[in-house]
Amino acid sequence: MHGEIKNKYNPLDFEKDIYSFWLEKKYFHNEVDFSKEPFSIVIPPPNVTGYLHIGHALNNTLQDVMVRYMRMKGFNTTWIPGTDHAGIATQNVVERELEKSGTNRFKLGRKKFVENVWQWKEKYGSRIKSQLEFLGCSCDWDRERFTLDESYSRAVTREFVSLYNDGLIYRGNYMVNWCPRCRTAISDIEVEHAEKSGSLWDIKYPLIDTESGKPSSSEYIIVSTTRPETMLGDTAVAINPKDRRYKKYKGRLVFLPLAERKIPIVEDDFVDMDFGTGAVKVTPAHDPNDFEIGRRHGLKEINIMNEDAILNSNAGKYAGLDRYRAREKVLEDLGEQGYLVGKKDHKSSVGFCSRCSTVVEPRISMQWFVSMKKLANPAIAAVREGRVKIKPKKWEKIYFSWMENIRDWCISRQLWWGHRIPVWYCKSCSEIMVSESTPDKCSNCGSSNLEQDSDVLDTWFSSCLWPFAVMGWPDETDELKHFFPTSLLVTGHDIVFFWVARMIMMSLYFMDDIPFKEVFINPLVSDFKGRKMSKSKGNVVDPVEIINKYGADVLRFTLTSLATPGKNLLLGEERIAGMRNFANKLWNASKFVISNTEHTGDIKNINMEDLSLNIWDRWILSRLNGTIKGVEKYLKKYNFSFASRLLYDFFWGEYCDWYIETTKSRIYLSEDDKEKKTACYVLWTVLEKYLRLLHPFMPMVTEKIWQNICSDGESIVISKFPEFDGSQTDEEAEEKIKVLFDVIGEIRKIRSELKINPSSKVKVNLVTKDKIKEDILEENKEYIYNLAKVGSLEFKNSLDQKGYVRATKGDVDIYIYILDVVDIELEASRITGEIKKVKIDAEKSSKKISNIDFLKKAPEEIVNKEKEKLAQFSKVLKVLNEQLEKIKNIRK
Repeated sequence: MHGEIKNKYNPLDFEKDIYSFWLEKKYFHNEVDFSKEPFSIVIPPPNVTGYLHIGHALNNTLQDVMVRYMRMKGFNTTWIPGTDHAGIATQNVVERELEKSGTNRFKLGRKKFVENVWQWKEKYGSRIKSQLEFLGCSCDWDRERFTLDESYSRAVTREFVSLYNDGLIYRGNYMVNWCPRCRTAISDIEVEHAEKSGSLWDIKYPLIDTESGKPSSSEYIIVSTTRPETMLGDTAVAINPKDRRYKKYKGRLVFLPLAERKIPIVEDDFVDMDFGTGAVKVTPAHDPNDFEIGRRHGLKEINIMNEDAILNSNAGKYAGLDRYRAREKVLEDLGEQGYLVGKKDHKSSVGFCSRCSTVVEPRISMQWFVSMKKLANPAIAAVREGRVKIKPKKWEKIYFSWMENIRDWCISRQLWWGHRIPVWYCKSCSEIMVSESTPDKCSNCGSSNLEQDSDVLDTWFSSCLWPFAVMGWPDETDELKHFFPTSLLVTGHDIVFFWVARMIMMSLYFMDDIPFKEVFINPLVSDFKGRKMSKSKGNVVDPVEIINKYGADVLRFTLTSLATPGKNLLLGEERIAGMRNFANKLWNASKFVISNTEHTGDIKNINMEDLSLNIWDRWILSRLNGTIKGVEKYLKKYNFSFASRLLYDFFWGEYCDWYIETTKSRIYLSEDDKEKKTACYVLWTVLEKYLRLLHPFMPMVTEKIWQNICSDGESIVISKFPEFDGSQTDEEAEEKIKVLFDVIGEIRKIRSELKINPSSKVKVNLVTKDKIKEDILEENKEYIYNLAKVGSLEFKNSLDQKGYVRATKGDVDIYIYILDVVDIELEASRITGEIKKVKIDAEKSSKKISNIDFLKKAPEEIVNKEKEKLAQFSKVLKVLNEQLEKIKNIRK
């Protein structure tokens, strides 16, 4: 796989080939080996309908960093990939395709429709896999799973039957969230809520005269509702027993307008006396709270809607109308008949189907449910006791809040794509049979006239088995014995309840063990302004486009550099372009090292005793050692941002900007072979170790370069991760080099501030009372000449001499003569102009921060960013004013 390092860094030239090489060598697959410590991760399975979005790119990059790191640490690793059949999502996609060809699933029939979905899956289902490969993910593809695989389906059937036999699954007519578009029940956490502006209508319900039994013309109760069309299914009016306004109506009947029937007034503590008029209509079949009131008072449940939210025959003359058209007609009729007495603006929380965004309809339906309390308690204890650690820790509080208030889970879905419920009904005697295999006759009457339940199971019911079902459960496999429980789960906060909590519950129930030891909740990805990414805003970052433009390594390192635990990740293309510059730097610096070390023989086997390490060699080896320690420290905390920053700063700021520059004179000008050899050895050694350190973050470019500097190496993937070595820490060298950095850095800073031509060399005088520092500076004069572009350097005071700019760093005074390199008047004019410009920008920023509307409406990230800008403007103004003062104080 060795190939030449070309002049220009172009990742598309080699990334695909390198990934193919890894697959061919099966580096990502490890057999069970009980002699090694395992490290296992299961991928949060993307929907089979999915494509790689930026959230996937972040999540999978972070997983890959950890897997590659642990593989290099010598662990027996597996990262098990796979996809979810995604019941509703996949069925919706295929149904839309059928609509385009003028047909639908009902015309095709169940069998033919399911065949169509499988065909679609075979055609498009591998898209997400190829995109994960494009990103460089080191998944164990030999263990890839799909939630509708035959063996996985067997696990799901075992799950249902076991829970049913243990009394934790039951069937009943209960209120569910119903999507009229998908025509299926959906769980509470599949409903997305949004506050919407609407109306609250007041409707007059006449009381029934106790003597005549007819509606009274003078007595009535006014009820308030946001959904007047559902009044056609009212079976009571409820009041609070503590509400004195309505005490006299207790036990009375009212006349239900339009439906023209009598319904009772009931007392219930649930009624909010401060909402509307304090009296509410009760529609048990179309409101979850009304459903509970109805059950408490034994009220009739009248369903007025079909599955598609079209009103049915129970709605009388309104039958056949869509729910919203029915609302208009009901309000029109109420107004004409004198029952509509008020209307006001009202904001309420409206539930939408998370799959298709249709407004959800509460509906009573015969469904299958899991009783959750018994399952939840051990899962709460597992997190509370620290057996499962959720990081950042703030998510534990949210986990506990949801788990301690958990409701039973509706697991049946009125779909055709998915795991069909393993229940059969005898059409002869109505016996219900729950079985792992298809029964051939009724267990009660012996009839063969059986029919399987037509519903399928909620997608999350199957995916909650993922950590152990992918390893072969319910069979007792070696994979389960070795790799389970898994080591880590990396996932987004949006599926903590959908998936994470349920995996913990089911794992404890079926495996009597936790599914994973740690859960890392990765950050959300927002645009660079802190806004959620959406097509309508035009701010979506497409990772596939980014990879095509910049390469996978650049995207990965950008994402890790921004991934700080607990903070939203603000991503813009300018950040990505900045990391492209880093990749270029890595490429070019590596070319420099290769070109200067390729003729030195077997460099990695050079004996250290044959070398002569100077202060710069000792310093860079010490700094590399500190970087290794820091990177490992932050990886263990999942602080990918800090680890990335260490990697970036060491390579660019220390190895390239300083160490490589110091080696050039030793390699090109020194006549001492030992010194040349030493410089080459340290250059090579540091680069080789650094590539291994960087590999988990930028795997493909590090492989490409590593194979060019380790001609006998097989692959960096299976090389050893660098280890911290206390003997390599050299505090003395670091302290001495800091003295040089301070002086060289200050000279560079003044050159930059005064816009001194890079080719112009300056005269510098230094003064310090610290003899040790003076010796260090004296010994390293040649480096000050080269790195700070200094023409002459003396150790003398120039305080009273004309034309010098003075700066102090620690206890070293630095005098730079500038009259021969700077036009004083022109420079003063330039700085004055800069000051004016920055003041204008600072004033704009200050006005924004003082604007109350901006502080209220703008996202927190944007407000903080604006405050940071203002603080930065203050710093810039301080520097510019100091520069101007220096210029003015120069004596000609």
